[in-house]
Amino acid sequence: MSSRPDDMRLLSKAAPRTVLFSRKAFSLEGRRPFWGWLNAVFNKVDYERIKAVGPDRAAAEWLTRCGAKVRFQGFDRWQHDYNGLPTGPLGRYKIQGIDATDSCIMYKGFDHLDGLQHVEELKLNKSMYIEDACLERISTIENLQASLYKMEVVSCGNVTDKGIIALHKLRSLEHLYLSDLPGVVEKEKTMERLQTALPGLDIELDLV
Repeated sequence: MSSRPDDMRLLSKAAPRTVLFSRKAFSLEGRRPFWGWLNAVFNKVDYERIKAVGPDRAAAEWLTRCGAKVRFQGFDRWQHDYNGLPTGPLGRYKIQGIDATDSCIMYKGFDHLDGLQHVEELKLNKSMYIEDACLERISTIENLQASLYKMEVVSCGNVTDKGIIALHKLRSLEHLYLSDLPGVVEKEKTMERLQTALPGLDIELDLV
């Protein structure tokens, strides 16, 4: 397959061997086998990279490579451009918010989340690869159990009651917004189980 300058570009020196395709292109064509393969490549975990630049920088690279946004501690602006990620001393920038709207993040990339200690907000909106296993994985990460207090799960067609129930392990969760989740069919029972486990949790529902 020949390269097209308009659809790809070399990334910054932080990852000199990586090529980033236009996310708009693979998002629109995401159901085709090639784009599914490419999305899987974008989610591959480079453990040496995590050691070299720290978990927050490595996670920010993964998330923006997959079309998600990150917000760093002490900043209001959401970062979405891989090449625009701030540089500085190792550990200088800590991820506080993750917005995975319309992104291609998937389960195989979730090891990037293990070392994040400051994530307070997580949005999973229209994320085609998010499924129950992803929510279960998020719920078992000790750092997220301690720090995450606001979460959204919207228009993720592969999420069922099982995945939502798993969120009860996020002991610091204070606000949960759920909308357009056709796989959640036992709403009352599922919400009751969440409220029993997390009595202080504010659940906002927009489920049919």
